[in-house]
Amino acid sequence: MPQNVAPIAVAPAAGLPAPGAASRQRRKQARPQELLDAALELFVERGFAAARSEEVARRAGVSKGTLYLYYPSKQDLFKAVVRHNLVNLIAEGRELVAAFAGPTSELLGLLVQTWWQRVGSTAASGIHKIVIAEARNFPDLAQFYTDEVILPADQLFSSAVQRGIDRGEFRPVPVHEVAYGLMAPMIFLCLHRHSFGACPVRGADVDPAAVLRTQLDLVLRGLEARRPVEAP
Repeated sequence: MPQNVAPIAVAPAAGLPAPGAASRQRRKQARPQELLDAALELFVERGFAAARSEEVARRAGVSKGTLYLYYPSKQDLFKAVVRHNLVNLIAEGRELVAAFAGPTSELLGLLVQTWWQRVGSTAASGIHKIVIAEARNFPDLAQFYTDEVILPADQLFSSAVQRGIDRGEFRPVPVHEVAYGLMAPMIFLCLHRHSFGACPVRGADVDPAAVLRTQLDLVLRGLEARRPVEAP
């Protein structure tokens, strides 16, 4: 075999990415999600005011400059976290209400169950605590949260209750107030999870599934359309 022969460089086939290019492309596509996951973790851990963008970048394994390419400010990053974890879920809920064909009692149960699986039992449940704790110091973020989470969630549950009334399943009730009655225990469970539930406090245990089950049963029984009583 001849000596001192330079190795022949093999170019990638036409139309195919160079070695490593595909993995880099996948990494780039996954980066926004990695940043949102790191930001959610840090916001829940430290609160909005104390969280630092450079720490988010460090946890996501990128530079601060890379973070700013996707989210120019900490406010933009927090809004993206809220939209990804809460706003998108509310939009899915609206589609569910529009397409659901079964009894409204089952629809409300599905909405509550889905919320618990996607928000209440995950790190996203900490968003409620962040907003309540810091809304007064950040009124712009409070307005954003009101416009994109509180009002749409109210409309979602109000529309579901109104559906039951229109179908004769529920008695006429003030739908807005009932919507808040449905959402209140969800918020309570989130706050508990990230306060007493996160501390070694005896006697503060709460079973979220049991609370939601009981609350839903109470609300549905209160909503039932009452049949007229026959005269003796």
